[in-house]
Amino acid sequence: MKRYFAILLVALFATIPVFIGSVQAISFQPQTSGSTETPSAPSPEVLIQGAILYDRWYAALGREAPAGDMPIWSRQSTNSRSGPDTWRCVECHGWDYKGSQGAYKSGSHFTGFPNIRALVPNMSEQEIVDHLKGSKDPAHNFSAYMDDATLEKLASFLKNGLIDDDQYIDDVSLKVVGGNIEHGKQLYGQVCAKCHGSDGMQIVFHTEGVDEYLGSVASRDPWRFLHRTRFGVAGADMPVGAKLGWTAEDGRDVLAYAQTLPSRLVTPSPKPASAYATPVSPVGGPPASSILGGVFTGFGSILLVCLGSLVFLGLLVGIGALVVSVLRKR
Repeated sequence: MKRYFAILLVALFATIPVFIGSVQAISFQPQTSGSTETPSAPSPEVLIQGAILYDRWYAALGREAPAGDMPIWSRQSTNSRSGPDTWRCVECHGWDYKGSQGAYKSGSHFTGFPNIRALVPNMSEQEIVDHLKGSKDPAHNFSAYMDDATLEKLASFLKNGLIDDDQYIDDVSLKVVGGNIEHGKQLYGQVCAKCHGSDGMQIVFHTEGVDEYLGSVASRDPWRFLHRTRFGVAGADMPVGAKLGWTAEDGRDVLAYAQTLPSRLVTPSPKPASAYATPVSPVGGPPASSILGGVFTGFGSILLVCLGSLVFLGLLVGIGALVVSVLRKR
């Protein structure tokens, strides 16, 4: 019996270190607080809605822009625009998302506002939403105009939808870098030509006091062209790259082809206008498109001058006759 108890006691003492070691091993296992899966990428629809908000959020929501200038606008004096344009994200941070370090580092759009493409990689989507609510700057608070769901879409685009345009567009010549024009022509013919025409001149754009066509938009402002090719325009029912499954490279190729299309411009107004303002028509109507039209336009102008002169002379004669009549009665 004594031998039995001795064996049992030895076995017990041998088991205790094994048990303690097992408990300690378990206690040192990494602990998780939920799912370890990375967040899924936002859908194309969310990115499209966010990109349109970035372009012109009040139009995307079917509203008028808030009255007056955006509060933060008074901190700059180089961009003379006012009213609705001052509320657009793009007017501060540019179509290339680089603000004062990008295409808007000079010219009439310059404001000095920051490069968001460099800022957002270090921020979570929630931090971006908080910033849009004025957490870092009360003057940058959009919560009175957009609800949380809308701000989250905008933040999702800023976090996941921005691309490095520098790899596609030369910022000096404004020409496409490494584009495949033939591929772009094929995509353009399949999708874009239905509305814009084979020469890109079927739709007239009214931008900055200028009438322009697709070719001139692509050559003058390639960043805007690329952004809207990818995501569309608020209020416009157009096929967009994000829904068509186009890559950023596909959009670049379409841009490269569009830069080969013809362009025709009307003299811009001296003062920067709203990006969506329709220019005032020239006096006497649009310029003649043929020699015969020019001849008739010239005769019409001469006729108007003559009629105006006759009316003026008639008024002078009438006034003179009235004065003579009064003097004779005296």
